[in-house]
Amino acid sequence: MLRFVSPVFLALTTLVPAQQPLPPQLQSSRPVLRALPIGGDDELNSQPAPTTDPVAPAAPPVLVKPAPPIVRATPIETVSPPSPLEVKPTGDDAVRLQIFLDEAKFGPGVIDGKPGQFTELAVQSWNEVNGHPISDWVAVNIAARKAVPNPLAIAIVPDSASAWVDGTLPTKKALQAKRKRMSYRSFAEFMSERYHCDIEYLTTLNGSKKINNLKPRDTLIVPNVRPFTIESLTGAGYKADEALSQRHAVVDTKINQVRIFEAAPPALIVAERGATPVSSSRPNRGLIASFPITPGKPQFIKFGTWEVRNSVELPHWRYDQKLLDTGKRSADSEALNIPPGPNSPVGIFWCGLSKPGIGLHGTSDPETIGRARSSGCIRLANWDAVRLPTLIRPGTTVEIR
Repeated sequence: MLRFVSPVFLALTTLVPAQQPLPPQLQSSRPVLRALPIGGDDELNSQPAPTTDPVAPAAPPVLVKPAPPIVRATPIETVSPPSPLEVKPTGDDAVRLQIFLDEAKFGPGVIDGKPGQFTELAVQSWNEVNGHPISDWVAVNIAARKAVPNPLAIAIVPDSASAWVDGTLPTKKALQAKRKRMSYRSFAEFMSERYHCDIEYLTTLNGSKKINNLKPRDTLIVPNVRPFTIESLTGAGYKADEALSQRHAVVDTKINQVRIFEAAPPALIVAERGATPVSSSRPNRGLIASFPITPGKPQFIKFGTWEVRNSVELPHWRYDQKLLDTGKRSADSEALNIPPGPNSPVGIFWCGLSKPGIGLHGTSDPETIGRARSSGCIRLANWDAVRLPTLIRPGTTVEIR
């Protein structure tokens, strides 16, 4: 099912005074809204699950107490003139559209105010679910303007970021294997991934001086999207679920998108359960989410229908150069065990399939999703990968086309 949030809210642990100075182009005399606690179906229900996949953590996942309630930050009312509804939006409308689609679980890729291929695919998915022509921009732009009145907000770099940033993280795998965590390399990297964007866009909003010298408790302008809170991850594993395990995912390696469907849809939706968005006047309620992906290199893609076998946060990664080069596993003595973290090549989440060594997972480079091939698996941005256990579980069918 698709549920829209109106307005879109941020999740931060500290609120910023409304008098925070802003660049001239973002200043407004109108009052600034404040926030209330939020929660809901985006919060993960952590449950451990044993796994035998070579990429999963060596030790069983450990559950910890849930994170404190999430609260919103301070939205900014911008003054950019609206784009025409019937075309691809620009300016503030472009940012609010990307945020709207992201919140609706139709991932537009990196939020940057520049709608490209992945934003178009997300619009097509949203239109398909709501019964609009897939190339239509009017309805989705209207919905985005209503749901996201303030596309930008002021955020504070949390104190917790210090535990996840390490400017000395090495690039050589042999040295990485000696670390306890594959951390972010800067606070700018931490904050850009937290708000589903890249450092370049944060620099556009805040200037290079601020971004290059960012530290805890500094304030900066960010997209007004529900943040990816890495500090809430516990290393939990996820068991099969009566409803989620019956779902079906289609990985389209041609358009670089994964589409997730409800189980046992009506006959019409069965016919439409493909990787490519379908133009129909009848809503396709079977489609519940879609995200940009990077598939494996052509010689390593495992086409076919598989099943999710395990699902775990903060996985260790078995670095096997022979496997990456040839697709054949080497002896354990020749491989390295890379610790978990956002800069792990498998990111912060692993969803292993019944095909050994293949899975859907996060990435250390979200800005390269769809633009650079992986070594064999299906990569998603960490902020999309972390939502997988709320959508699919062990037992889910995954078709790779």
